[in-house]
Amino acid sequence: MSGLSTITGGAGFIGSHLVELLTSLGRAVRVVERPGADVSHLPSGVEVLFADVRRREGLADALRGSRFVYHLAANPNLWLRDRREFDAVNNVGAVNVLDAALEVGAERILHTSTESILTKENASGLIDEDVEIVESDAVGPYCLSKLRAENHAMKLAREGRPVVVANPTMPVGPGDRGPSPPTRLIMDFCRGALPAFIDCTLNLIDVRDVALGLLRVLEVGRPGRRYLLGAANLSLAELMAILSQITGIPAPRRRVPYAFGLGFAYLSEFWADHVTGKPPKASVTGVKLARRIMHFDVSRSLRELELTPRPIARSLADSVAWLQLQERNNR
Repeated sequence: MSGLSTITGGAGFIGSHLVELLTSLGRAVRVVERPGADVSHLPSGVEVLFADVRRREGLADALRGSRFVYHLAANPNLWLRDRREFDAVNNVGAVNVLDAALEVGAERILHTSTESILTKENASGLIDEDVEIVESDAVGPYCLSKLRAENHAMKLAREGRPVVVANPTMPVGPGDRGPSPPTRLIMDFCRGALPAFIDCTLNLIDVRDVALGLLRVLEVGRPGRRYLLGAANLSLAELMAILSQITGIPAPRRRVPYAFGLGFAYLSEFWADHVTGKPPKASVTGVKLARRIMHFDVSRSLRELELTPRPIARSLADSVAWLQLQERNNR
């Protein structure tokens, strides 16, 4: 499919892999990043523009000439000192980008949502694309901001606009410079900084498979439907067992009761909010999500997209190898 593809957040974890995929296919690519973002790792020849998605001014100019728009720009963290930034970036930013993309006449627009908004309290069984979610189901300001953004994308789709939605689960693999929450978990494991854990359910997918999935959702996805991009349903204990096999580091055995973990998270956030300003050891949103079912039935989406994710153990090994290389280079 010829024509300019513009990616907001194209220097991020998923975005940089999508840029690499599109350029390898010979596509013309533009990246729109926040002012001050590091874009040095992007392939040469990629056009880079800087714009603040929180402000509508300048976004139409940044997107003008785009045949396809992939909206990935978001703050993926579960804690911020200023909680209002979640809504400003993840919700208002998404509304601004989607509306500006329509204004400049983009033919297809993809909104990247998340799996963390698809959970319900006391739900059981696998979650699929058709789950119905309301704002009271959202856990914390991050999830609420992402749910509101997805709702706007779905509203546009129902109005006949060319907007499609993808919900990746937790991406892992090489190249996470952020790092995102799953990569921070892998880093902590490798450093022996996880003496205990709250067991929970997860779904992981290789970041490179997410990039391919986003491309296919944009090309063949149907407006008004979610496309779940996931692969392996695991418990946290199973994930750490795989990491132990890869690294030779023993997995922690001590499990923390939920109530204790939640109390620790509240104390950690209080300390981060009022003293350090740095991310807490545990976030309240993260602990609350740990109590919810996060296993997904992705079969329909993968079938429609003709996507076959690679084995997650290989992805985790690639992530560990990349992190080890970064650590050696930084010495």
